[in-house]
Amino acid sequence: MSEGDTIKAEGLTKVFNGSLVAVDHINFNVKHGEIFGFLGPNGAGKTTTINMLITVLKPTEGKASILGYDIAKQHDSVRYSIGVVPQEYTADEDLTGIENVLLCADLYGIPRNVSKKRAADLLDLVELTNFKDKKVQTYSGGMRRRLELACGLINRPKVLFLDEPTLGLDVQTRTATWNYIKTLKKEFGMTLFMTTHYLEEADALCDRIAIIDHGKIVVVGSPEELKHSLGGDLITLATKENEDVTELIQKVEHVKEVRKEDGTYRIKAEFGEVTTPFIIEALRKKGHTVTKLTLTEPTLNEVYLEYTGKSMRDAEESREAFFAQRATMRRARGH
Repeated sequence: MSEGDTIKAEGLTKVFNGSLVAVDHINFNVKHGEIFGFLGPNGAGKTTTINMLITVLKPTEGKASILGYDIAKQHDSVRYSIGVVPQEYTADEDLTGIENVLLCADLYGIPRNVSKKRAADLLDLVELTNFKDKKVQTYSGGMRRRLELACGLINRPKVLFLDEPTLGLDVQTRTATWNYIKTLKKEFGMTLFMTTHYLEEADALCDRIAIIDHGKIVVVGSPEELKHSLGGDLITLATKENEDVTELIQKVEHVKEVRKEDGTYRIKAEFGEVTTPFIIEALRKKGHTVTKLTLTEPTLNEVYLEYTGKSMRDAEESREAFFAQRATMRRARGH
């Protein structure tokens, strides 16, 4: 493990039932003190990767280490060093907020004289002090997520795993959760590994992102690096005439690539604001009328589209359709 790497994975693979490859020989490293994100749709292999790293699942192949501890051979050391905020709510609804946090502390063997003060501090951090003595069954979704965060921090972990930390939360609560996550990095110097299928979340929080698709990592980089890798701004335009003007646009200076899709041209260009008027002028001179025009800086959705061949929304919908179809087939076999 090179200096500064908190997590390192080499050829990490998980195969279920001898044939379903959920995670396919992935390699990545997480540097000390960074927020590292796994970005991909549901079913891409994100949760399976986390479950291997936190020693819940045993890898089929490959290896990984956290803080130098081998996840297969030194799982006890790994577990004492990490905190986990799972995708599902795990708090006991019949207990109060403070009771849940203290229960987590008990599971780590933390003495009550230590855990009481620590739990109070954590509930203050996630703004649940006023609700600490209320049963969790009365909590909103956002409050439950914040409680899970407090439970995940009770052992003062050096590495925190967050699996879809804002799944199902409204925009306001999601933004508040982002602020807590930023605080952990800024004030505690914590290393965070998070999974998400929200593009804006990955962009707002992560120092580096690994895009994962069908169990494989397709690209790794900072949000800015990934956007810059597209090679410029994105111009989308349509013309009144049916004639193909791809070649005409391609000849304009600073235009790097032109794709025609259903009568619309997707253009990659350096210095988009400067290049766009030249494209319009070149088309006008040849008698073409522009009917639609947008100029955007690259976004993570365009990055995802570039590297996977589909948008994140399409990927989500195709996975949902697949699982719905599989459930229908199961029901049909049951009759």
